[in-house]
Amino acid sequence: MTHDDHAFDDILQQARERGPLPMAVAHPCSRESLLGAVEAAENGIATPILVAPLAKLKKLADELGIDLRRFECIDVEHSHAAAERAVQLVRDGYADILMKGSLHTDEFMSAALARDTGVRTDRRISHIWVMKVESYPRYLFITDAAINIEPDLITKRDICQNAIDLTHALGIACPKVAILAAVETINPEMRSTLDAAALCKMADRGQITGAILDGPLAFDNAISKEAAASKGIVSPVAGDPDILLVPDLEAGNMLGKQLTYLAGAASAGVVMGARVPMVLTSRADDASGRLASSAIANLLAHKRRQGGGRP
Repeated sequence: MTHDDHAFDDILQQARERGPLPMAVAHPCSRESLLGAVEAAENGIATPILVAPLAKLKKLADELGIDLRRFECIDVEHSHAAAERAVQLVRDGYADILMKGSLHTDEFMSAALARDTGVRTDRRISHIWVMKVESYPRYLFITDAAINIEPDLITKRDICQNAIDLTHALGIACPKVAILAAVETINPEMRSTLDAAALCKMADRGQITGAILDGPLAFDNAISKEAAASKGIVSPVAGDPDILLVPDLEAGNMLGKQLTYLAGAASAGVVMGARVPMVLTSRADDASGRLASSAIANLLAHKRRQGGGRP
């Protein structure tokens, strides 16, 4: 399945106009992770600081024809030390963005979320997929499909607010949030429907701000006005969402990958809720997705620098 290489051009242009920011890259010792950092530099989006065992990094760079003299490189013994040092660069104010290289996500996140030495805040972190599907008129933000496995209500509140904050940073003033479940009615036997109703009331009471929420909504009536009308659903969100808040990681992961592999969606992603935005590179990410993820992190970091709130 081919993807639109220009799907994120507007986001890339915004990031280029704002200018590059320092990005600590933990253990970029695979082809994809090193290219992700290099592409961000070449596009004027980030100034990478490469933290890795230098001999291993040089060997890979030579294989890829990359001149490391263009970048600041910090030599460490192994991947765990790379994660810790990259996080420390953020804590010291030396970097505004954190990028995962080729180490395991658990190892990276363990360093990032260490209670005394990490970059955690009082808000739960979450991952947001930014997806461009040809059949939908604008970006879809899907969350959380990578970090929180079975989030409870309070975690879903943070997941929702993180996604709202991201849309604000990308210029969407009042996003519409569809809270997904298998059905559009409240069923006490389905926790996702109860959580959806509670989240909507939390928004009414100011516990979630900056968006219009509705749910529970099944996927068909969340994304299709015709499907919503056929079921008699009257909603400002149904058929017109920006954000799809999924009930759990498995649902979000499957939804995102179905859109990617069956609908040819272009995708990027970022982790929010920490002191700085975090980019999690994957072997499955194509070049445009890696670059767009860095651009999104750039826009979030610029907003944080301007006092516009947490990333």
